[in-house]
Amino acid sequence: MRVRVLILPRKGLLDPEGRAVKEMLLEEGFSVKNVKVGKVVELEVEDDTDVKAIAEKYLVNPLVEEYVIE
Repeated sequence: MRVRVLILPRKGLLDPEGRAVKEMLLEEGFSVKNVKVGKVVELEVEDDTDVKAIAEKYLVNPLVEEYVIE
């Protein structure tokens, strides 16, 4: 089974990389409201693997990040 863990900065926290991308896009004439820059971790695991446990223990810093498993 292949799963993806999408990791993004928590709402309300600064995302300087996202802000820089947004400013660059606005300067180039694109109309964007918000940009968040995160990371994607793709795992190939057995069907019974606890991906949530992997994400929470090894991939995500819960103080500053949130995640979605796809």
